[in-house]
Amino acid sequence: DRVIYLLIIAVGVVALVLRGSRVLSTIRKNVPLVLYFGFCLLSSVWSDFPDVGAKRWVKAIGDAVMVLIVVTDSNPVGAFRRLVSRVGFLLLPASVLLIKYYPGVGRFYDAWHGFEINTGVSTNKNMLGVIVFVITLGTFWRVLTILKTSDLPDRRRHLIAQLVLLGFGIRVLILADSETSKACFALGACLLVVTTVLSIGRRAWVVHAVALIAILIGADVMLLGGGRGLVHAMGRNSDLGRTQIWDEVIPMNPNVLVGAGFESFWLGSRLHDIQAANPGNPLNEAHNGYIEIYLNLGIIGLCFLAVILITGYWKAIRVFRNVDRPFGGLLVAYVVTGTIYSITEAGFRTMGPNWIFLQFAIIGASVFSSRTVALVEEQKTVVPPFPPQRIGLPTAKSPLPIGFAGRNSSN
Repeated sequence: DRVIYLLIIAVGVVALVLRGSRVLSTIRKNVPLVLYFGFCLLSSVWSDFPDVGAKRWVKAIGDAVMVLIVVTDSNPVGAFRRLVSRVGFLLLPASVLLIKYYPGVGRFYDAWHGFEINTGVSTNKNMLGVIVFVITLGTFWRVLTILKTSDLPDRRRHLIAQLVLLGFGIRVLILADSETSKACFALGACLLVVTTVLSIGRRAWVVHAVALIAILIGADVMLLGGGRGLVHAMGRNSDLGRTQIWDEVIPMNPNVLVGAGFESFWLGSRLHDIQAANPGNPLNEAHNGYIEIYLNLGIIGLCFLAVILITGYWKAIRVFRNVDRPFGGLLVAYVVTGTIYSITEAGFRTMGPNWIFLQFAIIGASVFSSRTVALVEEQKTVVPPFPPQRIGLPTAKSPLPIGFAGRNSSN
């Protein structure tokens, strides 16, 4: 596995080096993320396992490398569409195949209660759930944009293909039985409908309100224990079985300010003590992304994360308002659902699909929102870093109102 990871990362770095100035410009627009990764590397100094922390940091950089390959593509929105479609058509039907016809591979028995669970192409139901959630949300966005684009070449063929993929996604999401992933997809889909379909969604304050309501509902149901009827209807305890874990691991943080070191908390004697206190429950995460950051990087790490999420959301809103409404709505949906998902799952961990797509939304928003600034301040057509017709920006030959750019684009 190590050799494969290093090979993929090395190839990705070579691709980024060949793109030169586009990559450097994108990195400069994402100072909070750069500082966060820098702090993660620095934290290996006080880690009890600095070699392990450094190795996992390299994998974490691999996440950013893959995101940069998509964002710095000459056609970034097209690259994202191809990523979602190709990964989706590979993993989702394969999961159905394994679950239905190869149960020895696609199903496992829960170690705690002995229940049969569906895992598909992954090794546990939560991982399968988050894979399907991020892919299906992107597919749903694609379906909505095709429906609103009347002049798309081969429109009917594309629509049928994406509807089939959407059907697979919803089916596998049900089979995975990951309530957090299902709830996040539903909230993300509502955000996409508001921002892409409903006319009232053109107003930024409406998007702010819907996003805030979604986050508050998610926090109330998953974190504060509210909405018991809804949670019980989903077949779960009101606290989703997480609060006992949180109460146990939070006091074990060796340093409130800087944590145990990047990806170092769940190692050594701490892991042994936690698992010894929970026989039959092989814990290796806090089931909360924010607590996970606190345990590994302390309060400083949480501050970095807060800045990343807030600035990413704000830039995504600027893309929605001034550059491309449908694509901006997707970026907002990924930021909001990524924030909610991490309330009950370790959503910010290295190589996790939620963290990868969240980085895509944040880095992508920084790239597109920078074009917003140029367009608004200069009040004239500028030469963007990507072909304007590919991201929905107005051109000199066919100017469009900035707030409605992209309506006649295939994207």
